[in-house]
Amino acid sequence: MRVMNKVDQSIVLIGMMGAGKSAVGRCLQWRTGFEQFDTDEIVRSRFGMPISEIFSTHSEDKFREAETEALRNLSPDQGAIIVTGGGIVLREENIDLLKRFGVVVWLEADEKTLFKRASRTGDRPLLQRKNPRRAFTTMLRARLPLYAKIADIRIDTSELTDEEVAVAILSKFKKYRRKSRPASPIPATAR
Repeated sequence: MRVMNKVDQSIVLIGMMGAGKSAVGRCLQWRTGFEQFDTDEIVRSRFGMPISEIFSTHSEDKFREAETEALRNLSPDQGAIIVTGGGIVLREENIDLLKRFGVVVWLEADEKTLFKRASRTGDRPLLQRKNPRRAFTTMLRARLPLYAKIADIRIDTSELTDEEVAVAILSKFKKYRRKSRPASPIPATAR
């Protein structure tokens, strides 16, 4: 069941790995009918390999460059769901691009929940460290102010299902859009 008509702005999902961006993006796509673009998927497709291999074969810097290129190639005039990788906020150019696309939604959760979710698959290249928990904590602390700086809307996903998060986003998105629209001009009257 679609609960929203097409609009002229995209919904951009940001947040730390484990926040649920990909799963929530799929729920939003289904509910809105918007096309979904996942920057990690775009980069994976470009290189023809998993992100962990991109990091080990080409470096994190090459991954970040490809991530920025993926954003540049998206059309900011097209209403869409844009799902990003957790480190997308590390480049100032990316922040500028994301803000132009539409409403930026920060999916957040407590550190313990984020780490547990991010560690499930074992394929996160930035967690392939001697002490993955310490690496995660360091990354999270560095990124939190960047997420806060760019976010128009914040949703805590700690205790919500992906579907509940999508519903909360759509509710806040509608309110945000109403609040950010310019007021209608007041017609002049002839005397």
